[in-house]
Amino acid sequence: MEGTPVTVESVSEVGPATVALELETPDGFDALPGQFVLLRAAPDDEVISRHYTLSSPSVGETFELTVGVDPDGDLSPWLASLEGGETVHVEGPFGRITYEGEDDIVAVAGGPGIGPAVAVAEAAHEVGHDAVVIYQTDEPAHTERLEALADAGATVVVIDEDADDELADAIATHREAGQLYAFGFDGFVTFVAEAIDDTGGDSDEALIENFG
Repeated sequence: MEGTPVTVESVSEVGPATVALELETPDGFDALPGQFVLLRAAPDDEVISRHYTLSSPSVGETFELTVGVDPDGDLSPWLASLEGGETVHVEGPFGRITYEGEDDIVAVAGGPGIGPAVAVAEAAHEVGHDAVVIYQTDEPAHTERLEALADAGATVVVIDEDADDELADAIATHREAGQLYAFGFDGFVTFVAEAIDDTGGDSDEALIENFG
């Protein structure tokens, strides 16, 4: 199997149909918040590959991936069932959407985009910058980390799935508070880009990761 073998240290439930995989950091793996890896595994002896964006603010001894679990999927249910000690393979990191510690940030997340959004926000806070997290979902994940960020002074706004007007208002209110990031599937990040432009901003200046 291609890629670097890494040990699964633990798997934990972090929200409805959402788990966090803590993986051993391989030698030479130097990733920044916002980047992603290609993960390969072989459930039922068939190699399957998926991209997952990092959801940990650093990659010291371990790093984290947040996985939305599709009960009919061919990989995510298997990943969610792991207990630790198993091996998967990773390639990367990949991606030009990164946080390098230089700015206040505004992270807008839809669905599984909360993983990298919370990682970027935590990384910003760790180096003394302000953070805003705008999260659209009906089934929040990483609530403990979001609460910790709010307790530390970050602004956390959680918006219902169907409340697009409220999402646009939140973007208009906070988009100038720092470098804007957006993480989510195509329909979500397209809406975010349009909302930035519609409220007088420039979506070309946003760092947008489209999950497809």
